[in-house]
Amino acid sequence: MTLVEITFLGTTAAVPTKRRNHASIYLRYQSENEFHFLFDCGEGTQRQMLHAGTNFMRINDIFITHWHADHWAGLIGLIETMNLEDRKNHLHIYAPESEKFLPTLLSIGYASKGFSIIPKNVEFEGKDILTLIEKDEFMIQTIPAKHSVPAVAYAFVEKDRIKIDVNKLKKLGLPGTSPLYKKLKAEGKINFKGKEINIEDVATIEKGKRIVYSGDTQKTNNIIKIATEADILIHDSTYFSDEGFEGYNHTGFQDVMKIAEEARVKQVILTHISRRYQDNQELKDIIKDYGNVKVAEDFMKVSLTK
Repeated sequence: MTLVEITFLGTTAAVPTKRRNHASIYLRYQSENEFHFLFDCGEGTQRQMLHAGTNFMRINDIFITHWHADHWAGLIGLIETMNLEDRKNHLHIYAPESEKFLPTLLSIGYASKGFSIIPKNVEFEGKDILTLIEKDEFMIQTIPAKHSVPAVAYAFVEKDRIKIDVNKLKKLGLPGTSPLYKKLKAEGKINFKGKEINIEDVATIEKGKRIVYSGDTQKTNNIIKIATEADILIHDSTYFSDEGFEGYNHTGFQDVMKIAEEARVKQVILTHISRRYQDNQELKDIIKDYGNVKVAEDFMKVSLTK
């Protein structure tokens, strides 16, 4: 069994409230191995992690959507605490223009670091989905978003699991073990004794989970592209009406619903909520007719298993 667990550490837009901290999402993936990722790191994120029971020392990769302070200001304290806790592992920080901004951030104050902090630039122009990290079981991908500054969206993509039925292979004349299996999984088909064998003929394919985080963005085809058939789309929904957010480079509720419909998303979680919405019941009333939509709250956990 595999597990994807998402913990919302901060869900406000720009200004914190008594109930919502600045943007940050913690993702834990468990299969044969365990991986921990952080997406955005607004002010106060490390304290939110303590309340949530998550372990910041296990994070080796942080993904910043853009360099507005409500999405990165928590890096300073988090990195200093990691150092005080005698961290040794490298820390990779992915972001648009990471090599430009990260050295400046790390130069603040006099503290020295006992571990390497490695900036990783993320492409913020164009229409292509790019892969930042690839492991045997998953990938982390990105695509440019549309905001007032260079910005990107990210996707955690679990790879499909292919289970070959050995009995079906034997009926086709293949032995119980063969180096051809690896090629069959990689390419989807092989040629054996002049006969083409497709993966669908001899295996079951279990689709991997896809979780997409838009960061701050306007409605854009890029988000639809990376979110296509996502299990979860975590999307900027700063405003819940069409009034009052023109020109703010964010997305309103109705536009998020259009994105979700076009991308055939299974579940939508709305985040980056403006402080104008102090009553959660008001938001629940707005989404009540949408069965696959939730409004994120600080410390909310969502899990997907396979």
